[in-house]
Formats: sequence, structure tokens, C-alpha cells
Amino acid sequence: MRGHEPKTGPSGRALLPPGSGQGAGLRAGMAVADVRALAEQLGCAARVYGVPGAALSPGCLETVRQLSGLFRETLPREMAEESIFQNLLAILMKTSREIELACKDSCESVNLDMDLLLIAECFRCLRNACVHCAKNQHIIRNLQLIDVSVHLIQLLHELENEQELLLTAFRCSLQFLGNLAAGNEDSQNSIWKCAFPDLFLTCLNHHDAKIIAYCCMVLFTCLNSEKVRELLEQKNLNVALAVLKVYRKQLESEWSFLIVTDHLLKCPELGKAMYAKLSNQERITLLELIMAKISEKNQVTSEELTGILKQADFLANCFQEKCQTVLRLTSASKNEDEEALVTIRLLDVLCEMTSNNRQLEHLQTCPGLLETAVDTLRLTHLAGKQATNVFTATHSVTGEGEISHPAVGVKSHLIRLIGNLCYKNKENQDKCKSCTCGQTQHK
Repeated sequence: MRGHEPKTGPSGRALLPPGSGQGAGLRAGMAVADVRALAEQLGCAARVYGVPGAALSPGCLETVRQLSGLFRETLPREMAEESIFQNLLAILMKTSREIELACKDSCESVNLDMDLLLIAECFRCLRNACVHCAKNQHIIRNLQLIDVSVHLIQLLHELENEQELLLTAFRCSLQFLGNLAAGNEDSQNSIWKCAFPDLFLTCLNHHDAKIIAYCCMVLFTCLNSEKVRELLEQKNLNVALAVLKVYRKQLESEWSFLIVTDHLLKCPELGKAMYAKLSNQERITLLELIMAKISEKNQVTSEELTGILKQADFLANCFQEKCQTVLRLTSASKNEDEEALVTIRLLDVLCEMTSNNRQLEHLQTCPGLLETAVDTLRLTHLAGKQATNVFTATHSVTGEGEISHPAVGVKSHLIRLIGNLCYKNKENQDKCKSCTCGQTQHK
């Protein structure tokens, strides 16, 4: 019986199967030879494709696909020469021109399937080449491939085509930018310069969940404290707001969660600016993220603590302004009064903040916070006496809906906040006594 013919690589040599017993050095040498052979093929294909009017050949696509596969391995990535990336750049520039023509001739149907396949494969190749390889990241950045890629992504968006080929090319382009930025500050800065804010807004508002997720990955990788402050500008604030909207729609999106908790919330001025622009439902989401962040037991730097305390001041002021809205819930249904629900969430956050010694000491001196909490407790207690409602001490629970009513627990949380604010603080304890509230236990 005749055996199978050995598979051969671009160099014409047999590709070694796993466990063939050949040495690692021989396999490495063959991989290098394959990369060089493919590089030559790619150069020829790029030159032919670059001729005005020349059509894309299937061989060009196959060559790029084989390079993408080789670049999954460390040694071929490290052996890649600049000429490979120059040729990939030339191909992407040519396909960009083809798509630009298609966008201009919108009345004429143009088949871009082969172009989209090639774009996706070029970006896969570039994506794979960047993995743990600072040399390739540096070459790609210096060839201005970031500018060309961002321009091409915007063109893909303008096509407004729902077919899978376009979405795949779009996704691969963002994966490439993510890998190019990973662990490389120069690349992060270059991507930020080209992509912020327009490209990020385009992708964050896209209908495709994967495009949104990959965009969040790129944004998270590029952000630092200096760039976060750029979001404070009115025209850029929409990027931060879009990230929060992404999190609301995709609650399991880790990247959007990390952008908010690891970057945006560390700038109290940005948090304040966002809060002013948000709907009540969005404010609840932001407060839940703040709760998640402050519940962490991680050590914080003095700079981070300063930001947290500024944030605490802002949230305390918001609570004082809106505290009496909770009284509307005596007659409102569970979700009828969103403003009151925001106030309840503010109370929850303040209770959590005052459970931390450093934040507690700061909030204990916050003007008017204790008096507001005491007065709100008095009013909820009075409301519960005047009629049977969620604030009534003997209120009988007659259904699952009432058990989960958001107002249930407000009085106990107010007592917890008052107790925390009075903890080991004689001045606040005396204020409570003068308000006939009595001394309460801490937590």
C-alpha cells in the first residue's frame, strides 16, 4: 500500500509532522526557509497587484494566509524582515483605493469579496506578527501602517455592508491594533493619535458585539492617566459615555468594565462630568461600578486616595441634594421613580465608603452629610407612621414583588451611615444627640 506523500512548505521542503523525531534546530531552519520563500512570493505578488488596473490573484491571498500561519510561532515572527511588512502595506494601500472607488460609485454594484478576504488576511498576518515581538511592532509603526489601517477601518465602516466578509476584516483590523499596542507605549501613543476620538466612537457605537469588544480592548490598552484627562474635553466626553453604554448593553464585557473601573473612575473630574450627562438608569449603572471599585481590598496610592476622596465629596453632595426623593417611593411602584432609585444607590455607595477608615475619616467632616442622613431617617420614619407603606416598621410583606422593593432597607442603610459617621467621632455623636437621633452603633 502506497504511503501518503509528505506535505511541503513554500521552500519545497517537507513540513515535519509532530513527533517526527527530527531536531528542533532542523525544524527551526526549515521555518526560516519557509518565511524567506513566502517573503519572496509576497514581494512578487505585491508588485504585480500594485500595477494600475491589475486584478488580485488567488496566489497573493494564499501567500499571505501561509505567512499568517507561520507567524503563530515565535521563531518565524522574530525572523520576519521589514520587506514583508512593506509589501503588506502596499497591498493594504491598493485595497484601500479599491474600496474608496466603491464608496464613491455607490450607485454601481462592485464585488469586493476578494478585496475583503485579502484585507482580513493581511490584518491577521500583522496581528500574529506583533505577538510578543517588539521588533515587529517597531517596524510596523515606523512604516505608518497605523495611519493606513485606521483609514481603512473607517472606509470599511462607510461601506455599510452587513456581509460577514466585511465584519471579519473589520474585526481582524482591531485585533491587529490591539496586539500592536500590547506592551508597547510608543505604539499606544501612535494609535491614540490616529484613532482618538473618531475611530473609537465609530467602533463603540457599532452594531457588531465583537467589533465593540475589540475596540474596548484597544482603548483599554492605550489609556493612561494623561489620556483619560483628554476625555474631559466636551468633544471627547462622548467616548467615555459610549463605554458606559457598552457596559450597560453587554454586562459581561470585561474590557468595558475595566476601562471604567481601572481608568475612568480614577479621574474624579471625569466621573463628575459623566454623571451630569447620564440618564437616571445610566447613573445607577455608574454607581454600581463605583461600588464594585471601592469594594476591592487593593492597596491604593496617595494619588488614588486623593481621587477617591474627591469622588466621595461629589457623591455626598449628590445625596444631600436628592435625599428626599426616596419619600416618593411611599406611593410609587417599584421602578416608577428612577431619581429615587439613584438616591438609594448613592446611599449604598456612601455606606460602603464609610466602612473604609480613610474614607470614613474624610466623610465624617463632610459639611451637612450627617444632618441630612438624620433628617432623612426622621422623614422616612414619619412617612411610615402616617400610612402603611415600605417605610412602616410593621409593614407586612405580602408578595415577592414587595420583598424586592428597592425602598426596603433604606432606613437600615440610613442608620448604618449615621452610625459610621458617628464612629469614634465625639463631635458627630453630639450632633446626633442634639437632633434627638440618639447614639447609634457603628456598622
